[in-house]
Amino acid sequence: MKLILKAALLACVPTAAFAEPVVVPSAGSVSETVERLEASVEAEGARVFGIVDFGGGVKSIGEDVGDIQLVIFGDPRIGAQALSADRMAALDLPGKILVYDTDNGTAMAYEVPAEILAEWDIPADAPVLQVMASTLDKITSAAAE
Repeated sequence: MKLILKAALLACVPTAAFAEPVVVPSAGSVSETVERLEASVEAEGARVFGIVDFGGGVKSIGEDVGDIQLVIFGDPRIGAQALSADRMAALDLPGKILVYDTDNGTAMAYEVPAEILAEWDIPADAPVLQVMASTLDKITSAAAE
């Protein structure tokens, strides 16, 4: 009976919660990658809204999780398309890219737009999802070098 209950509960959890992020290896340190990422975002006509320094925050309490920074950015030209389809998409916007240390160097990670916006009234084949995905690919590829 417990097994059936667990299976039923798991079936109720949105699949996006279990989606694997896209991970892009990057040359250099986390801070160097964040600098290149900021430049790449701006080169695409988007804007960096902020950077959350998780690693620095954790160090401030005497712990260490490594260098971890979250870059938050957006482009109103792209966001407007998603919000026109469903205003609730704003709960998952703006875009975010995590930059962090790994055992093999630095990496960037982001969620696939079609997966994070799947719960909203945006068709899976909506052009805005492809625009978002290709923009994420373009800016992380440029920042990786």
